[in-house]
Amino acid sequence: MSKGTLSKEIIEHIAKLAKLNLSATQIEKFQPQLASVFGYISKIQTLKTNGVMETSQVTGLENVMRDDMVDEKRMLSQDEALRNAKRTHNGFFVVDAVLKEF
Repeated sequence: MSKGTLSKEIIEHIAKLAKLNLSATQIEKFQPQLASVFGYISKIQTLKTNGVMETSQVTGLENVMRDDMVDEKRMLSQDEALRNAKRTHNGFFVVDAVLKEF
């Protein structure tokens, strides 16, 4: 796919799939940019990768973990932890919902 070959309708369809509301100016701006991206993807798809091992990580680094250790000097009782809370219920913090239902 070469630059400029994506129609307005294709951009609108991609935006709809991504749940984006794009203005006419944004659609015009993204047409050549997305065409360039798709052109690059087309080039990558022509690479011969037979015999190339799949990789998920190339640095060889590993996560170094430590054991969880409880420092009892820094622990709070439930009452101490809830002492300055604005709202509690049955020994728990009460907070406003941060997610909306769809």
